[in-house]
Amino acid sequence: MEDFARAVEDGLKLSKRLVLPGGLPPPRPPAGMERTVSAAAASGPDPRLLPTAPMAYAVVTDPAAVDTPDVPSYQPYVYGNLDPPALIPLQMKEVDLTVDCAVDTAHVTLRARWWLHCITRSRECDVRLVVPLVEQGSILGAEVAIGRRSYNTQVIEVEDTLESHAKIESGGLLKPHLFFLTIPQVEGGADIYATFRWSQKLLYDSGHFSVEIPFRFPYFVNPLPKVFMKREKIQLTVNSGFSKEVLLQGTSHPLKEKSRQGDKLFFHHEAIVENWSSKDFNFSYSVYSGDLSGGVLVQPATLRDYDERDMFCIFLLPGSGNRKVFRKAVVFIVDASGSMQGRPLENVKRAVSTALSELVEGDYFNIITFNDELHSFTSCLEQVNDKAIASATDWMNANFVAEGGTDIMHPLSEAMALLSSVHDTLPQIYLITDGSVDDEHNICQTTKTELTNRGSKSPRISTFGLGSYCNHYFLRMLASIGKGHYDAALETASIENRILKWFRRASSTIVANISIDAMTHLDEFEVDSEYIPDLSANSPLCVSGKYQGKFPDTVKAKGYLADMKEISIELKVQQLKEIPLDKVLVTKQIDLMTAKAWLSADKQLERKVIKLSIQNGVPSEYTEMTLLQTNLDKVDGTQKVKQKLKGQKGRDEQRILMHGLKLGFGNKDATRENLITGFGDRNPAEKLVMLHKGKGCCSSVADCLCCMCCIKACNRMNDQCAILMAQICAALACLGCYECCSEVCCGGSES
Repeated sequence: MEDFARAVEDGLKLSKRLVLPGGLPPPRPPAGMERTVSAAAASGPDPRLLPTAPMAYAVVTDPAAVDTPDVPSYQPYVYGNLDPPALIPLQMKEVDLTVDCAVDTAHVTLRARWWLHCITRSRECDVRLVVPLVEQGSILGAEVAIGRRSYNTQVIEVEDTLESHAKIESGGLLKPHLFFLTIPQVEGGADIYATFRWSQKLLYDSGHFSVEIPFRFPYFVNPLPKVFMKREKIQLTVNSGFSKEVLLQGTSHPLKEKSRQGDKLFFHHEAIVENWSSKDFNFSYSVYSGDLSGGVLVQPATLRDYDERDMFCIFLLPGSGNRKVFRKAVVFIVDASGSMQGRPLENVKRAVSTALSELVEGDYFNIITFNDELHSFTSCLEQVNDKAIASATDWMNANFVAEGGTDIMHPLSEAMALLSSVHDTLPQIYLITDGSVDDEHNICQTTKTELTNRGSKSPRISTFGLGSYCNHYFLRMLASIGKGHYDAALETASIENRILKWFRRASSTIVANISIDAMTHLDEFEVDSEYIPDLSANSPLCVSGKYQGKFPDTVKAKGYLADMKEISIELKVQQLKEIPLDKVLVTKQIDLMTAKAWLSADKQLERKVIKLSIQNGVPSEYTEMTLLQTNLDKVDGTQKVKQKLKGQKGRDEQRILMHGLKLGFGNKDATRENLITGFGDRNPAEKLVMLHKGKGCCSSVADCLCCMCCIKACNRMNDQCAILMAQICAALACLGCYECCSEVCCGGSES
């Protein structure tokens, strides 16, 4: 993202040309934020310029268009174009954040209004809207209104996109978890009204649920108080789905409780603020529960559902009690193929070393690395002790060498063989890979047969995908078959942190072999996942599916504790109209159904995914998210008839294709070739060329266009260069930068 930060840095330099109403300069940075040109050049673009809240930017290719919309500042004319363009952050007039927390998911709606304060009204430029998402966030939709134009996202079938609509890639993901839209040709001084909707998983830690939303607005989006009044509004609802008391644990912003109806709470904040929020929004709460507890939520089918059966969601909380965690026998299977070289394998090694240090006395472990060959730490499981962990760390330092191809079946079979003889421990396999292989279907089928034959003593298989070249649906299905946990890191920097969260969640089992007695009361009962996973001390358990019949008032969930005693938990069945269960579960359902459709090659199941995706506006592997532009200006009736006769669409109908929203089903060619760029990390940014000159023109670059200027003259100068330098020199003299002016003018005369 260095290229993005560099473009913003150049945009901020350009914005120094602005003189706001009343002759006021742009807002100044807080103490310590301002950097000199030389320091910036030495250390590269400031990472603080990356978006930490929803933002809007003017995409500037012609610096001459940069001026206040209404009152010209009479800055010197600037020749040439910017390539790549500079990004000037737009000032924000208002913001409205709405958060709905239900079960284990938060649905977020953010409305904001920006104005194109940096482009004169006689000119136009593109506007880029950027929304940072959390790691488990999924974009659900966006609407933008500018003057007589409006834009809104729609999900359509892939065939419709390819055959009927122009593929204009002006939106999607700039990088994982960074959604953007580019709105073309916005007039200077225009207001941009935007609404973004997304969902994200609630965080869970020590019995507390929490939601965190990027909400740190930089100083340069604050309009001057004398120009605009800034109104900040935040609304939040909590609907836990349990008939238990909800306790507020903390909030980052001054929310006030407005109402409480049972387990549903409503909070509100609205105020005139001097500056926009400078910290992320955080809200945490707990559901009172001294021990294991849960509930069942049901929702009748509607006419628009893809399935005629009713929907259910079984939810189990680990509680705040200190339940004993199962003793473990774990085997790490780590991909050491050539594509893992460099930072990916180093980050994996650090994560595995930390995970080993968190095992306790009584646990067992082993490590297997694989490429074309297989290498094991030892030939059997090792008891956990300081000496064994130290030896394993030394072995990883010597043997984690990235080379060769990818073969997953062989090490997986070896790990299951190692765990076949364990007793009084829960066998667990942790597979980490960045590649896709040809025999993935066979691996799933073979593993399913093997685990079925072993029954309740079968090992749990948790999978972790690195980058975009591995088949994440294969890994998700393998984890579902193995009653384990799936996770992924799509950026190199997040590998270590996400692996540790995944390991801690999967290794903290407190209830295993869970079953629900609802099957005896219903005509049909189908779980979305292959099996019901174990309950972890570090994560609630949410199991969804479809059923036919009538749920009783209560059902029982049964399982086994770490001491092998059976436990039974009574779950109350509730039908809550306030919780749109289909909206809460849709993203998870689409992912699981897509994995099933991939494994079975079931076209009917693919059609169900398509219908579910289009109904709820959530993109899938078989659909596309597009941005539909609508021109509100009325089209003449005669013109409409002519367009219809010619088979043409009106100018008010244009689709912009969103890209980067799909994971895909792996890239076997990239895996075979050991390509290592599957993390969505952008290539190093090209050097910003501020001024494009004509033939015979000086090739030197103006690093800044006002008092932070330093023009380096070359051996030749044409008339256009001389005019440009004279104009900048005059501007510097007016601003009192005599030293810079002297340097520029003397340099020009010498050339």
